[in-house]
Amino acid sequence: MSMANWEIVIGLETHAQLNTASKIFSGASTAFGAAPNTQACAVDIALPGVLPVLNRGAVERAIRFGLAVDGKVAPRSVFARKNYFYPDLPKGYQISQYELPVVSGGGLTIRVGTGDTASEKFVRLTRAHLEEDAGKSLHEDFHGKSGIDLNRAGTPLLEIVTEPDMRSAEEAVAYAKALHALVRWIDICDGNMQEGSFRCDANVSVRPRGSDTLGTRREIKNLNSFRFLQQAIEYEARWQVETLEDGGRIHQATVLFDPATGETRAMRSKEEAHDYRYFPDPDLLPLEISAAWIDAVKAAMPELPEAMQARFERDYGLSAYDAGTLTAARETAAYFEQAVAAAGSGNAKLCANWVMGELAARLNREEKDIAAAPVGPEQLAGLVARIADNTISGKIAKEVFDALWNGEGGGGANAADAVIEAKGLKQISDSGALEKIIDEVLAANPKSVEEFRAGKEKAFNALVGQAMKATKGKANPQQVNDLLRKKLGA
Repeated sequence: MSMANWEIVIGLETHAQLNTASKIFSGASTAFGAAPNTQACAVDIALPGVLPVLNRGAVERAIRFGLAVDGKVAPRSVFARKNYFYPDLPKGYQISQYELPVVSGGGLTIRVGTGDTASEKFVRLTRAHLEEDAGKSLHEDFHGKSGIDLNRAGTPLLEIVTEPDMRSAEEAVAYAKALHALVRWIDICDGNMQEGSFRCDANVSVRPRGSDTLGTRREIKNLNSFRFLQQAIEYEARWQVETLEDGGRIHQATVLFDPATGETRAMRSKEEAHDYRYFPDPDLLPLEISAAWIDAVKAAMPELPEAMQARFERDYGLSAYDAGTLTAARETAAYFEQAVAAAGSGNAKLCANWVMGELAARLNREEKDIAAAPVGPEQLAGLVARIADNTISGKIAKEVFDALWNGEGGGGANAADAVIEAKGLKQISDSGALEKIIDEVLAANPKSVEEFRAGKEKAFNALVGQAMKATKGKANPQQVNDLLRKKLGA
């Protein structure tokens, strides 16, 4: 089998749970973790004599998304009944949108790869439509039986559908991550994949490289992690290529991914739209969205990641990679800007390095969100200022950061100064005192001096190390370098 002879074609359908307090057509709570069937009202469980009432907050979030992806927000859209039978669907149909979705068109620019080798790609969106979620079947809680939990029934979803623009699992994951970051950025979805708030279905097909004809697709359902999305697409593509190269045929189907085996398996033959017998829901009026409503939502929108990234590059002189990393999450971008405001724009690069480096590493290690970081942006700015004015070295700065992380120095911009003073960590700036230490280092290391003069640069690095050790890291490394070279006549 040679994957090089084949092209993978991928389109994604993503269900983002909208973060409204109540459901899309009822007043029942959407809070996660309640006991089964305690958050399902008469509308959700399809009791007779009740009618759905559309949640305005869900519509507002759909408008927000349409504006964020530069899509067209429909002035008039229609809810339709999607008819199918399943135990966790009480009505026997799902209220969705079909011919007239709330958002059409638009797209998302994704960044594939990292560093200098990264490339950008624009993924087109077909549509985004509002719909309700179904309930949940519980197969593991009862011996030999299945239970039904209708707490999720009626939860508001925005289904976001792409064109088949992606050509690798890596591109699909990059798109999913970009979309995940965006829905959190504009505050329409909490993005909690473990709780099912953000789920992807991947439509995968293969075709001979150079062909314009799409192959038969299979849809992989309910992928709730980026790792599973990548593994599922890679396995499915290999399976389809092997099947075709062995003379077999691909049949359109819905498949599930098994994380335990890393394989996909067919669940049922894939339905076509006519199988669902869509028709306008007679219980719901067409959804009409005025230009004034759209303008009001637009006025309240935050600065979007792409625009903020460009501003960070322009105003702070950051690289595209650094600016992209800092704007991957709204909370991180806000922290960085607060730190720069306190430290001064001239220290923006230094602030960026610390936010992406030491701060991110500690947060990751301790599984904390940046909002819960013990070192706030003003404290970090105070630390950065002392590095910039050579009060402390980069090495000593890490010691100060550790102290701040552990609550030493108090709060505010002067916390770093308090730690530096209390621990006696100021750099040795007296050149006379430093010269004396260097003279002692040279006298104690004649072999390294001899090797350096014989042309071995590593010997010089060893002497620098000895000088830094003698000053307990409190010397300015550049000053040590300059004085050593002067003493050695280099």
